[in-house]
Amino acid sequence: MRAVIAVIGQDKPGIIAKVSNVCYLANSNILDITQTVLQDSIFSMIMVVDLDGLNIGFPEFKERLRAAAEELGGLEVHVQREELFSSMHRI
Repeated sequence: MRAVIAVIGQDKPGIIAKVSNVCYLANSNILDITQTVLQDSIFSMIMVVDLDGLNIGFPEFKERLRAAAEELGGLEVHVQREELFSSMHRI
């Protein structure tokens, strides 16, 4: 199973490190990542992660990502299973 993680908010040091550390500790594998900073201050990142080796439940994984975003302040994080994400964007 794969998931899509989207992070957006005020740019600051450590965002990628914090989010990727949550993935590492949960034994998920980052398959793809793209990030950009818009207008010198708005951070945006999308990751696709493999959850087959996840050592915690999916709800707990989502909660840990939300907590990491809260620790950094000013960030929103959205996590969806890839099949749900893909079906929502299929016309």
